Amino acid sequence: MERNILILITTALMSLNVHAGTVTCSGKVTSLAYHADNKLMIQLSSMNTPVFFCSPDTDWVVSGTGHKTGPETCKTMYSSFLAAKMAEKSISSMYFDGASVPKTCNTWEKWRSANIRFYKLND
Repeated sequence: MERNILILITTALMSLNVHAGTVTCSGKVTSLAYHADNKLMIQLSSMNTPVFFCSPDTDWVVSGTGHKTGPETCKTMYSSFLAAKMAEKSISSMYFDGASVPKTCNTWEKWRSANIRFYKLND
């Protein structure tokens, strides 16, 4: 009987969604930053603080999400964000995933990391 309960609990825990949270933000790129531990940061006009989003040297993995961002994708994303900033273009939607993702864009805690799953630049 105890073994069956243990199997049931284990199965229930394994079926939980690994994805911890998602927030969709939009706006102009107000800040792009490099941190000394080789992480890149972004802040959109709808966000209260910059967020780490990738590393140009290693696979970027964030707790609470099953996907990763490779170094080449990181460099491509950074280039896209820099171009958008220079052209003063808006990003219509940017999906941030991870365990430390807030419910709204203007409530990020400082020094948080997230995975950018999707973004779309406005025309």
